[in-house]
Amino acid sequence: MASPAHSSTKKSGFKPGSASSGNVSLTLGSLLRFGRHYLAGLGLEEAALEAEVLLMHQAGISRAYLYSHREDAAPVEFGVAYQTLLDRRAAREPLAYITGTREFFGLEFRVDRRVLIPRPETEMLVEECLGQLGQDSRPFPILADIGTGSGAIAVALAHHLPGARVYATDISAEAIDVASINCARHGVRERVTLVEGNLLEALPEPVDVILANLPYVPRSTISTLAPEVSVYEPRAALDGGEDGLYLVRQLLSQTPGRLRPGGRLLLEIGSGQGAEAAQAAADAIAGSSIRVMRDLAGLDRLLVIELAT
Repeated sequence: MASPAHSSTKKSGFKPGSASSGNVSLTLGSLLRFGRHYLAGLGLEEAALEAEVLLMHQAGISRAYLYSHREDAAPVEFGVAYQTLLDRRAAREPLAYITGTREFFGLEFRVDRRVLIPRPETEMLVEECLGQLGQDSRPFPILADIGTGSGAIAVALAHHLPGARVYATDISAEAIDVASINCARHGVRERVTLVEGNLLEALPEPVDVILANLPYVPRSTISTLAPEVSVYEPRAALDGGEDGLYLVRQLLSQTPGRLRPGGRLLLEIGSGQGAEAAQAAADAIAGSSIRVMRDLAGLDRLLVIELAT
């Protein structure tokens, strides 16, 4: 590495000095300590982890390398670049947008401000789908991920169901571009068909399973969310109308004729939306079996609808 630089920890952030300034040498370890202190001072709950992730991202190294090379000297330019990443996080930009990646269902996805960041709770949607199809007699199901965003749901399903074909739709051309990158990244481009369009209108044929994590945040509450969400994530991926269920109702109204006999519809919903969403499903899809699933915290999370065979 380049000759060691030097550092000080001022309120304005890390300011590397010259090699002749007589200050403590700048190393990977000292950078990590500074990053932790800096982010913790901002009240970020996972300051230690985030400082570590940003340092590894800046250096292009693994956690194992970081901790086995903590005494390696770092050049001034590296310290300045790391400070820039810390400042972006201090401005409450989400970590995933800074690093450009987010893990979902054991796979790493490209994300940026064109798409919503995949959430751990959405993995329940994929788990339920895989569990149901594991008990199904159809070896080559056709699935549809509606409002695909980054493509996380569609790609995860295609990855774990090598016999499946998946349609992934989104009204945003920018989101389709990001999803295309992730399809290529995980080698499922031939089995995931990306379609730009509004909800189910873009589907070219009936499918066995429809999955959707549509915007379900009531419009009036978006501004009350953490800045990471309200300021940085695309509003169109959050805004569910006045009560949060506007797009859910629209999708439900489009469902008849879009599912094969015995088909299923799995929707992620917000906590407390279960009863109203279930009633909307009963009104829109006659003769179906409807249930609300709760997550580990006991909150409404999935609306599951099954058609008769």
